[in-house]
Amino acid sequence: MAVTDPPKLASAPDPVAPEELGLEQVIYAKDAATGVAAVTINRPEKLNCFEFQTLQELGRAFQDASWDDAVSVVVVTGAGDRAFCTGADLDEQARMGANSGQYWRWMGAFVEMHDRLRNIGKPTIARINGACVGGGQELQLACDFGIIVDDGYLQHVGPEHGSVPAGGATQWLPLVIGDRRAREMVLLCERISPARAFDWGLVTQVVPRADLDAAVAELAEKLRNKLPETVRYTKTQLNWWRDLVWSQTVTHARDWLAVHSTSEETREAVEAFHQKRAPDYEALRRYDAAIGKTCPACGETGIPERYDFCGMCGAALSALQEGVP
Repeated sequence: MAVTDPPKLASAPDPVAPEELGLEQVIYAKDAATGVAAVTINRPEKLNCFEFQTLQELGRAFQDASWDDAVSVVVVTGAGDRAFCTGADLDEQARMGANSGQYWRWMGAFVEMHDRLRNIGKPTIARINGACVGGGQELQLACDFGIIVDDGYLQHVGPEHGSVPAGGATQWLPLVIGDRRAREMVLLCERISPARAFDWGLVTQVVPRADLDAAVAELAEKLRNKLPETVRYTKTQLNWWRDLVWSQTVTHARDWLAVHSTSEETREAVEAFHQKRAPDYEALRRYDAAIGKTCPACGETGIPERYDFCGMCGAALSALQEGVP
């Protein structure tokens, strides 16, 4: 992750010109003629996945849009035509397994970004221009409306990548698409087609790619012609169930995910992703059952077969035996 200056902090709750925010991974634009603020994740070479800096910049853009009375509608999207957002950057995640505090801080930025989006006080539209995966699916789910291209898809992959989609999916999917469908989507990790997503109520519209911008503009214009204060409080009421389940679960999720980020399961899943292979599920089950190498120095059991040193005493495992003693 590049070391950069943080987004410019506000001295008062007043909006500023987008260029004054100094954003690098997010394109933020406001159109005075239409009243639309567009917030675009600008990492198309990485399928618009987000890292810590991206989350901070998204949060700052949402904050400014919330403060700007000239903004009627906020559109969230991803740069390019391949992906809306594919969730967390696993390259960055691979560097955060040294201690749980690293992920805990990262998750704090994620939660803050979500809170600013959900409490933005204006209608929000997810312009889903391609793949919408993991945290990206949670990002579109946090918006009021979602319009997806007919060649895109939605998916959750947490149980295959060492994570739990508790940044919105486990909380809100049962409310939006029902309990059984939520379990199907989250646990099977299969792609959900636009047609199926529309049938489930996961998106608002499905359109040909050539019609995406026109459909977003038409919906934004309809929303603009509504009373702003009334809309703001209507959203507050509509968000009640989501806010309730979010407030009861996300702090716990943040801590558990932080601890789990250092686990053997997460390390294996992220390593498998980078090696473009499936995780070794059976090896992980053997590890959980304490079936693996045994350290001849201290007697520690269940050491993963690929380890060269004992995690308890540091002894070399070059001449150790297999199995539980």
